[in-house]
Amino acid sequence: MKINKLKINSYGKLKEKEINLKNGINIIYGQNESGKSTLIKFIINSFFGISKNKNGKELSDYDKYKPWQGEEFSGKIEYELDNKKKFEIYRDFNKKNPKIFNENMEDISKEFNIDKSKGNEFFFEQTKIDENLFLSTLAINQNEVRLESQEQNVLIQKIANLAQTGDDSTSFKRVVDRINRRQLDEIGTERSREKPINIIGRNIQRLQEEKQELEKYKNFKYEFEEKENELNDEIINSENENNFLKEIKLLNENEKIENEKIKIKENIKNENLEKINLINNSLNEIKNNNKIILEKYSENNLKNKKIKNKLNNKKNKLIKILNIIFILLILINIFQFILIKNNIFRYIFLLTVPTFLIFYIFLINKENKKIKNKEIIEKNNFEKINLELINLENQKKLIENNLNNLNEELNKLKNNFNLKINLEKEKIRNNYLSKLEKNKINNFLNLNNLENINFEIENIQKNINDKKLKLHSLDLDKKNIEPQLDNLSKIEEELVDNNRKMLTFKNLNLSMNLAKEILSDAYEEMKNTVTPKFTENLSMNISKITGGKYNKAMFNETEGLIVELENSDYVPANRMSVGTIDQLYLSLRLSMIDEMSEERVPILLDEAFAFYDDERLKNILIYLNNQFKDRQIIIFTCTNREKEILDKININYNLTIM
Repeated sequence: MKINKLKINSYGKLKEKEINLKNGINIIYGQNESGKSTLIKFIINSFFGISKNKNGKELSDYDKYKPWQGEEFSGKIEYELDNKKKFEIYRDFNKKNPKIFNENMEDISKEFNIDKSKGNEFFFEQTKIDENLFLSTLAINQNEVRLESQEQNVLIQKIANLAQTGDDSTSFKRVVDRINRRQLDEIGTERSREKPINIIGRNIQRLQEEKQELEKYKNFKYEFEEKENELNDEIINSENENNFLKEIKLLNENEKIENEKIKIKENIKNENLEKINLINNSLNEIKNNNKIILEKYSENNLKNKKIKNKLNNKKNKLIKILNIIFILLILINIFQFILIKNNIFRYIFLLTVPTFLIFYIFLINKENKKIKNKEIIEKNNFEKINLELINLENQKKLIENNLNNLNEELNKLKNNFNLKINLEKEKIRNNYLSKLEKNKINNFLNLNNLENINFEIENIQKNINDKKLKLHSLDLDKKNIEPQLDNLSKIEEELVDNNRKMLTFKNLNLSMNLAKEILSDAYEEMKNTVTPKFTENLSMNISKITGGKYNKAMFNETEGLIVELENSDYVPANRMSVGTIDQLYLSLRLSMIDEMSEERVPILLDEAFAFYDDERLKNILIYLNNQFKDRQIIIFTCTNREKEILDKININYNLTIM
């Protein structure tokens, strides 16, 4: 891989800047504070994104390099992979993800994985190098090779770390010791007593014992709840029975009221019948007592005519007798006029005729008057009797009409009442089919009087009261164990919390043991495979860099990094000069480059040789040119030494002046 072009719109102090790079050695020259280190940051942030986290620094990279005047915070890198595929990366540093274009200027940003925290991982997918690996191997600045004498041990440790773990900031022993200390401080062991895992263990044991002691109250609670549910069910069933009987009772009471109404109407009916009988008796009695008058004055009555004829006959008979007497008197007078010559006697006797006529008229008149008076009396009596009979007959008809209406009303009332009662019973029965047993319903419906119903209601109510009393007693018992159950609940919660903590400690302990195991395996693999290769490369590199002064360097666990002297003796690296240690450190980092990726990623050297003398600088430049012919090397420097030495030894390079 090589970087062809850098175009910076605005990044830190760099503005509107274009830099073209070539394969091989590139020198970017500029005075101090001219922006060389800023340019390296631009390259790194373009590939991996810029961080807004301070990470222990005073300012984050985002805040440090963001323009103050509001210029466009962006730039572009054109680069080419080893397979000759070309790409352009446009990065607006205010945004998390860049735009990625292929050589046809097609946006292929979405073809790469996008991590929520890291953003688009195109560079890692193309090179298999993440930002940490890039910074620990390919980007080397003067702070990492510059070493004062009092910091010599720090650099030796970095070299040892590289040899042991492949990362100059990671020491295997220190990591393992740190894990062990953290494991002891944050977790504890079986031998410790006052560490978290020991305290939690004792708490769990104590809580389990307390829980076991309180578990019996939980069983009591279940028994109480079971009895309580059973009693509640029984109470509900009894209340349903009670309500059912109350409805039946109310229905029977209504039935009784209706029967009373019917009975009253039937009594009225009987009273009316009795009145009719009394009227009939009165009618018969009147008719019997006044039979003659009634017969005499009844219209269209033959007997009446006979009576009238009889009275007329009696009158006619009297008249007839009087007529005979009158005729006899006339005859006697005729004979006396003939026979008796005495005129006085004759005239006296003649007076009998008018006298008789007067008597005759008197008798006839008297008889007529008597008959007439009798008829008037009889007629008056008849009219009274007839009026009384008519009144009685009218009363009878009125009562009979009322009786007929009453009979209709009674029949209707009885029919409607029976239908209504049957419907109400069926309705009540259907309402309780889901609440009561069918046999129980039928038995209750068969109770034939209110006394039996009231007796059943009283028994059921007594049963309900007894069960409610038992329920209240159970409730009191439950309340007595509630504090214990509350305590049990708290203990269970505390136990769950402690078990969770114990599980967390065990998982953490397991993770730490697993980490140590993985570290140990990795360390052994590093010692057996990678470290020998590193030390071999280191020996070769240090020999070339030092011009054969030191030909062999290796690492052991007791002395750390040791170097073979010209007299074949081995001395620890920390006894070497500062310049030599600088060379060892740079050699070891360069020896790792070919191992970390199949892609030949550029090497960035920022003032890496500021404290090399001319001989050492010459050796390292020759080494870089020979060892990394197929790799782009970008040297950032504030002096002309690199340029002068390269010109002197005829090594081609590309120069850019900031």
